[in-house]
Amino acid sequence: MDARRELIIERVLRCVELVPPGRVASYGAIAAICGIGPRQVGSIMRHYGSGVPWWRITSHAGDIGGDHHDAARPIWAEEGIELKPNGLGCRYADYAADMAELERRWREAIADLPDPDAVDLDASA
Repeated sequence: MDARRELIIERVLRCVELVPPGRVASYGAIAAICGIGPRQVGSIMRHYGSGVPWWRITSHAGDIGGDHHDAARPIWAEEGIELKPNGLGCRYADYAADMAELERRWREAIADLPDPDAVDLDASA
């Protein structure tokens, strides 16, 4: 994996780690903060997200993707996140993290990382 990809992954995972308990953020919200697309966030979470609070990342409608519903439900209950009547997720408007605060905290958390667009791929090989 190249250095730029590793930096992008690290930036996304740090952002996910900052979503507070009892709150959620959508793939799109994380993507907007990190400067990538929502599908990239989904791919990163699928491959590298097991060590971060993955249950706090939802669709724009507050739904948990894939087959993670059963694993997320008890964690959500513990964090005070209530399921929608359809059982697929939460009401996003009720549980969304404060995105401005999340972005502020994320910028502090990535201060030690270089900008992925400034990484010299030839030097990292």
